[in-house]
Amino acid sequence: MSVVIVGGHDRMHCRYKEICKRFGCKCKIFTQCPGNLKEQIGNPDMVIVFTKTVAHKMVNVASQRAEKAGAVIKHCHSSSACALNEALTEYFGKAI
Repeated sequence: MSVVIVGGHDRMHCRYKEICKRFGCKCKIFTQCPGNLKEQIGNPDMVIVFTKTVAHKMVNVASQRAEKAGAVIKHCHSSSACALNEALTEYFGKAI
């Protein structure tokens, strides 16, 4: 399973990876907008958007790619570890 996280805090990057690993997911994290975001997202199973800490351009690109890939898109207002944990629990069930 693959997850793309769009938004969030730079300092939480490692924590986000840890949480995804506990659910058995590979993850890509974009806290800043690279020039080729559309190509880097790929075809994930789930896209999580931290809406409070993300640019509108990133949200639009992530939403388009999620639709194209048939991925689930989850919007979280908070960019905390707890919010990510809840989103993954809702989609995947319990952590491994």
